[in-house]
Amino acid sequence: MMTVSMLARRCGLTRSTLLYYESLGLLRRPPRTAGNYRAYTEDDLRRLEQIRVYRKVGLGLAAIRQVLQQPRGDAAAVLERRLVEIESEIATLRGHQGAILRLLQRSRALRRNAMITKDKWVAIMKSAGFAEADMHRWHVEFERSAPAEHQEFLEFLHIPADEIARIRQWSRGEE
Repeated sequence: MMTVSMLARRCGLTRSTLLYYESLGLLRRPPRTAGNYRAYTEDDLRRLEQIRVYRKVGLGLAAIRQVLQQPRGDAAAVLERRLVEIESEIATLRGHQGAILRLLQRSRALRRNAMITKDKWVAIMKSAGFAEADMHRWHVEFERSAPAEHQEFLEFLHIPADEIARIRQWSRGEE
């Protein structure tokens, strides 16, 4: 004899889950003890273990009820239906995966496309009143405070790698 708490512990479920299964008719309503406790048996434990297996493979509670109400070994139709559902869900997820990959590729392509070039940037800086010395100070500070972002910004401007190396050396006073 097991109480609801004992049975729940043995199956790794909560007491409220067991009571819910009982209310749905997945578990039988057990007899009560003299102290008014539910008295579950080893048969109840086996049935609950079956329910857990079916839940683990993704069956809903209505489908589990249907399987449990059928004669032993007649779960095949319900399981085959679930297999078809899973295949459909996988196909849907693969579609989502493909769409996300395409969006990411477009996003990367947009980032690679020149929104602004080095020449445009220099022209903007000059029109804002920056002289060559001001731009040099700007690069020096950018390199000092955020070297990785400085590299990324120069790449964003589509500056060739050898020129980026020279700009960064110049910014560090190495040239």
